[in-house]
Amino acid sequence: MTRSSLRSREATMDTVNLMDPALMTDPFRGFSRIREEAPIARACFPGQDTPIWLVTRYDDVKTVLGEHRFVNNPASIPGGDIPDLREKLMKARGIPDDYVVYLTDGILDLDGDDHLRLRRLVSRAFTARRVMEMRPRVEEISGRLLDALPGDRVVDLVEEYAYPLPITVICELVGIPESDRPLWREWGAKMVSLSPGAMAEPVISMVDYIHDLIPRRRAAPADDLLTGLIKAHDDDGDRFTDTELITMVLTLVLAGHETTAHLIGNGTAALLTHPGQLAMLRARPELMPRAVHELMRWCGPVQGTRVRYAAEDVELGGMTVKRGEAVMAVLVSANYDPRRFERPDRLDLTREEDGRREVHVGFGHGLHYCLGAALARQEGEVAFAGLLSRFPKLRLAVAPEELERQLMPASWRLASLPVLLR
Repeated sequence: MTRSSLRSREATMDTVNLMDPALMTDPFRGFSRIREEAPIARACFPGQDTPIWLVTRYDDVKTVLGEHRFVNNPASIPGGDIPDLREKLMKARGIPDDYVVYLTDGILDLDGDDHLRLRRLVSRAFTARRVMEMRPRVEEISGRLLDALPGDRVVDLVEEYAYPLPITVICELVGIPESDRPLWREWGAKMVSLSPGAMAEPVISMVDYIHDLIPRRRAAPADDLLTGLIKAHDDDGDRFTDTELITMVLTLVLAGHETTAHLIGNGTAALLTHPGQLAMLRARPELMPRAVHELMRWCGPVQGTRVRYAAEDVELGGMTVKRGEAVMAVLVSANYDPRRFERPDRLDLTREEDGRREVHVGFGHGLHYCLGAALARQEGEVAFAGLLSRFPKLRLAVAPEELERQLMPASWRLASLPVLLR
């Protein structure tokens, strides 16, 4: 296929509106339809004048996530003046210029050696061995939360269990004082608001909070990740800047509880609406690690990656993505791609082998594979196991079609999960 014919195909494409309510309400069928119509498609965010490519098929998604030909930071592409679409989006949402850097210049946004430099600073806290050592504490937190759930009324499992478990775990790991953790829950909730300007206040509050916490922790060191990061910064400030220190804490706390909370919420709803799978899991609890993998594939909360950029011309799905053009890897369509998964629409808790590296791409792939994936999987295992063993009569308090979702592009989140325990 010639370059001109490739471009003529592009000209005839419909542009996908990522804020389309129908797409956000049912991203599984919506993105699957897009995937089968074209391997890659044009898309846009309202108010943004620069379109992006949606990469939808499993093999192409792994290419985007795993190859050096795609980068997270447009500044990594030498010789070009490529706009940073995330920076433009943050400014459009009302975040002051001097705070935007904390959302666009961290471990998730850097490439190559800079990414590895920051990743090494925190990777020891998330090794398989360290995560296993944390399991008794995660089980203790889960048990305490389950003890507090009332049996005489409808319980919102998102608010009273799915959120408190991972936010407690990550705040303890990082070093956020217990008295301040409700603030992070409040800020996290505000961050996902799509109202104009709503994102600015929590970003400012979180960054200012970390600014204030660092000198307090420097004066009173503790056995936590923040103390270790401060020491790395103070020992070699040229290797780890003030901005990177603050951004690292912000990223770890937000990413360390938001995704896991909605994995627990989505996964619980999936189990309660698939009684055969639920009964099998109750009868065979050893399936839990495989079940968490399948739930992450089937109803994972992160459905699309942050924007990446082609570092050179790349052909994907018969189309040429030009150097500097922005792409989003659509995880949900890759995880539902029948070219890779047999009967992908079917929830099958025995589908994925219990291996260290999963087949699904719910946690990403390649250099930017989720740093906290092992911890998130463990928290999911503990959360589901405790919930199912403690409450054999657990059931939805509303019809499945009445469950309310937070409509966000490239995300799948329950606003609440009303259940009856007894």
